[in-house]
Amino acid sequence: MLDLKLNIQDYFNKELPADPILENSRRQVTEACFSFVTPKKTEKPELLHVSSEMLKTLGLTAEDGASADFLNVFTGNQLLPNTKPYAMCYGGHQFGNWAGQLGDGRAINLCEVTHTTKNWALQLKGAGETPYSRTADGLAVLRSSIREYLCSEAMYHLGVPTTRALSLALSGDQVLRDVLYDGHPEYEKGAIVCRTAPSFIRFGNFEIVAARDDKKTLKTLVDYTIKHHFSHLGAPSKETYIQFLKEVADQSLEMVMHWQRVGFVHGVMNTDNMSILGLTIDYGPYGWLEGYDHNWTPNTTDRAHSRYRYGTQPKIVLWNLVKLANALYPLVEEAAPLEAVLHNYSDTVEVAYLTMMRGKLGLENEHENHARIVTELERLLQESETDMTIFFRNLANLPKDKPVDWFKVVGTAFYAPLEITDELKSDWNLWFIDYSEALLKEVQTDDERKLKMNLLNPKYVLRNYMAQLAIEDADKGDYELIDELYQLLKKPYEEQPKNEKWFVKRPEWARNKVGCSMLSCSS
Repeated sequence: MLDLKLNIQDYFNKELPADPILENSRRQVTEACFSFVTPKKTEKPELLHVSSEMLKTLGLTAEDGASADFLNVFTGNQLLPNTKPYAMCYGGHQFGNWAGQLGDGRAINLCEVTHTTKNWALQLKGAGETPYSRTADGLAVLRSSIREYLCSEAMYHLGVPTTRALSLALSGDQVLRDVLYDGHPEYEKGAIVCRTAPSFIRFGNFEIVAARDDKKTLKTLVDYTIKHHFSHLGAPSKETYIQFLKEVADQSLEMVMHWQRVGFVHGVMNTDNMSILGLTIDYGPYGWLEGYDHNWTPNTTDRAHSRYRYGTQPKIVLWNLVKLANALYPLVEEAAPLEAVLHNYSDTVEVAYLTMMRGKLGLENEHENHARIVTELERLLQESETDMTIFFRNLANLPKDKPVDWFKVVGTAFYAPLEITDELKSDWNLWFIDYSEALLKEVQTDDERKLKMNLLNPKYVLRNYMAQLAIEDADKGDYELIDELYQLLKKPYEEQPKNEKWFVKRPEWARNKVGCSMLSCSS
């Protein structure tokens, strides 16, 4: 099983100082949480796709989404009446090091919309410079914008807490980017995504004001966040702030367990990329497990140390929560209750992980051997190079009360079945004997178990190569695959017989291809 044993003390004061040259090159915004900013006007914007579901969620119609006003507003060319767009100020720990002030370098918050009592913040990503862009241009390219647009909506339908996307548009501009940071920049199509969430407040929003000893602004921000997003906690007080951290920890744990369940790797779990609402936020160099591998990360920047690999994600959430707790300390002025929240996460994460894995395996009745079954399965999946999505989806077809060749059930999940050693085959045989015995102790029928497993183990996810195919078509002016994948990923747990072509292992051509195996933060 994943190495989830955590020592809270290991998470304190384990950081390097920020680079003073980089720090001094930034426009520092103090005693404030945001700065007003106007989106950059574009020459020839073109709407490529609109989420019909988000339109409805926001109280808009298909006609609204097809209007000239919609195009202009969500490409930054027209402001809604009585609105003042802004970019937020925040700091962050990036790859374990304090980076100082960061902020919305290419995100501009347009407004908030209330529909059926729920508030949604609307934000343009790639709409131009802000006071936090530093030396960058505040723009985004089509490549990364397609990935964010498709993945945020796909994650929602997988049941993963996430920000969402409303629209994807070409800006009509060319944007210079160095995809692999190897000294070979090229011009790419510029694009803008409108993404939505109840709030885009991050851990880093609290960190930056705490780091500046600005207790007044810190209290204002925390009280605002509690009032608007955690109002059930009551009036601000030390006890409320402690409970606030507890709820953020609980929601963050829920989020990361969903990541592990579906095989999603965020790639850049810096504290400035952690939502205070426990939402998946900032779809940069993310990826989906193809071959099951605890050590895999999609981020080229993280290649050397793999800090944000699949197997460490639950630990990194704790690391980030420690930094949030440190930021909240000036309001609580007691370490013990904050540490108690962190210890609770540490104590809970292993139970949550085993519960999640038992669900994927269709094991409802708790038995002491389940942890061993999970641990051994994960070893075999990794050593055999096994596709995670296909294996767990097909495992639901294994009958519990009659002998069957397990390879006929899950064999299509193996990338190189002929290369599996005799020793591994023997270990697989033993595992399936243990698993079958565990299934026999279950009272549910095979059909009941399959139904429940198929609600936890998706058949379709946004595999890296699928997104890359859509990107390559879009670069040629063909946007049909964007809609095909959007429609496919709205029903990830359904069989969809007409879409079986997407229920396959990663093709060999994609194994080491840029955009499929590894990605950078370039966007």
